[in-house]
Amino acid sequence: MKKVHNTQLLNSLLNFVAKIPSCMFFQYNTQLGPPYYILVDTNFINFSIKAKLDVVQSMMDCLYAKCNVPCITDCVMAELEKLGMKFRVALRIEKDSRFDRLPCSHKGTYADDCLVQRVMQHKCYIVATVDRDLKRRIRKIPGVPIMYISNHRYSSSLC
Repeated sequence: MKKVHNTQLLNSLLNFVAKIPSCMFFQYNTQLGPPYYILVDTNFINFSIKAKLDVVQSMMDCLYAKCNVPCITDCVMAELEKLGMKFRVALRIEKDSRFDRLPCSHKGTYADDCLVQRVMQHKCYIVATVDRDLKRRIRKIPGVPIMYISNHRYSSSLC
């Protein structure tokens, strides 16, 4: 009887833990401010091409502020090179001088893991992605906004 009561008490305490909304960016992340640093995922570039959006100009229109050069990690670049000729336009866009390359110190890491790891180390980034699984993983990190594509334009959880 006593054991059952203790487990019920423990379960009731676990249910009352307050969840903190991750949309309160500036309360948890004081490093975030214009000019913004935007980490770009492979899918984001591909969907931008399909929606016929200029990446840098659309980012500035979305954020109503100047964004620094969008950042691409070496892992994202390697993933795009592996995809082959189908995504050669996206590869050409990412090799543009307007994009900043961020070197990765690890070897053979999945691009999504690389982005999550970099965002957890430095919370000064906005993550631009369309991937549902990556969005779900980023939302678990408080203070990190996500940029995505909806209705043929960029939207952000920051605005």
